[in-house]
Amino acid sequence: MGIFRRKNNDTAPANPQMAELGREYAIAKRHGDRKTVGRINRQIGESGMSDSDRASFQQGRDAYDSIPPIPRGRNRRR
Repeated sequence: MGIFRRKNNDTAPANPQMAELGREYAIAKRHGDRKTVGRINRQIGESGMSDSDRASFQQGRDAYDSIPPIPRGRNRRR
């Protein structure tokens, strides 16, 4: 009954490793880390992903993307 409670389905991903990889991918994408994004893309390309792995990866990405970014403060020295 919290103020900030959101109704969502908290179903656990089928493959927690792929969910964590999706979360790392979303973090790297948000922060502009092209090296990590490339490494994860290569890692995904080498391993054949099944539909459940792909869904777990997407759940990991969505879990991080649902967190809004922190707004940057103004530069007050100008």
